[in-house]
Amino acid sequence: MKITDYFEKSKGQTLVSFEVLPPLKGGSMTDIFKTLDPLMEFKPPFIDVTYHREEYVYNKRPSGYYEKTAIRKRPGTVGICASIMHRYGVDAIPHLICGGFSVEETENALIDLNFLGINNVLALRGDARQFEDKFIPEPNGHKFAVDLVKQIDNMNNGIYLDSNIEKGTPTEFCIGVAGYPEKHFEAPNLAIDIEFLKQKIDAGASYIVTQMFFDNDNFFKFRDACVKAGINVPIVPGLKPLTKKYQLNSIPRKFFINFPEPLVKELLKTDDKDVKRLGIDWCIAQCKELKAADVPCLHFYTMGDVDTTYKIVEKI
Repeated sequence: MKITDYFEKSKGQTLVSFEVLPPLKGGSMTDIFKTLDPLMEFKPPFIDVTYHREEYVYNKRPSGYYEKTAIRKRPGTVGICASIMHRYGVDAIPHLICGGFSVEETENALIDLNFLGINNVLALRGDARQFEDKFIPEPNGHKFAVDLVKQIDNMNNGIYLDSNIEKGTPTEFCIGVAGYPEKHFEAPNLAIDIEFLKQKIDAGASYIVTQMFFDNDNFFKFRDACVKAGINVPIVPGLKPLTKKYQLNSIPRKFFINFPEPLVKELLKTDDKDVKRLGIDWCIAQCKELKAADVPCLHFYTMGDVDTTYKIVEKI
């Protein structure tokens, strides 16, 4: 079922969904199941599975020179989606990124997903590789998420890359895209970022999932600004509880988001052993306020921390 159909069927009830990371290469589905088994109690209609592009490592050769090698640390997104759907009977949403794919490889990946009965995707540009200061697309690959959305939408209309294909079978992908309540770090300001977001919606995207945030006011302002810009698709807030004090520095540095002053003040005077409790309480309060504001779904970035996620969801 399409994600937007779940929102319509819920008739105003706020759903919950979860995002999981593929295990590191050499791992197994056991870790995914350990995360999801307890959370299935909350009947999530869908589970997101992230995708990670290849990274480069430098291996020293006997000659003393270093050889640059591309590796993929977290493979298996499509297989994980298929396993989740088979085990739990819920829809799985693979993240599809621009980085690491040519347009032909993207089309082939979408064909495989369609054959597997996976008809929801989250279309993302993806991050730059480690040690690269900006995103660099593959040769003949997409530079921006909007171009990826256009390609998926073309396939939904039976338009494939091969111009010799006439009356190609239309796919039925429901396309989600990312939104940034505090703007994408590369955008000059929030207004311009929302213009880019509107382009993705106009290109065929049907819903938005936001970057994590810790201040609901930022989400509400973002949602209002989207509506003002003519964006009328469901907007799903993405949530992650703060669990360790060092995240006061690491999360803003990695995700380019801010912590609200009241949360920071409380954290700075809290013992390390009580930080997780405070983070859980803060996230529960966020969820209750968002739920009262009629968001269609609360989307949790689990990061493999099932216990913390469970404690939050059981309270809301």
